[in-house]
Amino acid sequence: MKFSCEKETLLGLIGTASRAVTSKSAMPLLEGLLITAEPGSLTMTGYDLSMGIRTSAEADVVEPGSIVLNARLFFDIVRKLPQDEVHLETDDELRTTIKCGRAVFNLVAIEADEYPALAEVSGETGLTLPQPMLKSMIAQTIFSVSDNESKPIHTGCLFELADNILHVVAVDGYRLSVRRETVEGSLPDLRFVVPGSSLREIERILSEEDGTVEIYPDRKNILFRIGRTTLITRLLDGEFLNYQAAIPTEFDHIVTVDRQELITCIERVSLIVSEKLKNPVRFHFDGSYMQLSCITAVGKSYDECGFEGKIEGLEIGFNNRYVLDALRAAGDDTVKMQLKGALNPVVVSPLEGDRYTYLVLPVRLKAND
Repeated sequence: MKFSCEKETLLGLIGTASRAVTSKSAMPLLEGLLITAEPGSLTMTGYDLSMGIRTSAEADVVEPGSIVLNARLFFDIVRKLPQDEVHLETDDELRTTIKCGRAVFNLVAIEADEYPALAEVSGETGLTLPQPMLKSMIAQTIFSVSDNESKPIHTGCLFELADNILHVVAVDGYRLSVRRETVEGSLPDLRFVVPGSSLREIERILSEEDGTVEIYPDRKNILFRIGRTTLITRLLDGEFLNYQAAIPTEFDHIVTVDRQELITCIERVSLIVSEKLKNPVRFHFDGSYMQLSCITAVGKSYDECGFEGKIEGLEIGFNNRYVLDALRAAGDDTVKMQLKGALNPVVVSPLEGDRYTYLVLPVRLKAND
């Protein structure tokens, strides 16, 4: 195998494919990247047996071939090379030479024949979305994915397509996040759950500006095609929460609030909260003001935030991070907060429409909270 390409092109390929490479494995092959050179094209593949990423770019290929190189070492070498064209050549005994400028590295590659093949996805049924749409839908729900492996189905996001409305849903037992978008075209109803770890990598690959992403789920796996990059990952099995039934439909109080002002107030009050000092933030609704307070072992904090509407005598406690995550994800200047009672969840939604819904369960307050 023998090829050459620009350093930044090579670095981009390695960086993207390495996201699917395991750092420590009993199989050295899984710590490596499969490098495949074909006429005019260079392809990198990373695979940890649950998620695989394959990405390609144009390159000057003199001799086609395939090898496996340790991903971390290969990335570190290329990252430190000068800004110039990189030349890589491998002989019949897998002795590999990497040259760039005056820098030369000699490595021993691994035979590519035993590198595991990525899972096959039928590609018969799928949908195409704008990249910015999917990127925002993931970003605005992924923070609610559970990290509790006792309920594996909730460690991923539910994708539900029905009547051309795509729902992306995440839940962790304390909060629920739903994003909705209308999808154009004649599409079948679909329902599948994608691991959160895979979605985080997809979010990084997606562009905020233009382009489309093709999504093809089958019974066990799903394929995302983003330009010249393909990500294949397993789907999660199990019974996902009936999220529609979990969202209240009746409320005693509906108010509107300046999102950024409320975020700033919660952040100030939360300065005395830490991983070791976990106490809820107390929300006391008094007329048209929220009185926010918190007590921990280091002291007390207090602030106020106005809102449009009127609530008398309602006090409710929340985990500060859960409320902040929901408000930050909402994005709108002004949001709607819907409440019922001290033991009922708060629902954050837009002033108009239902593009997003964030539900946060309350924390039962004690006298010294």
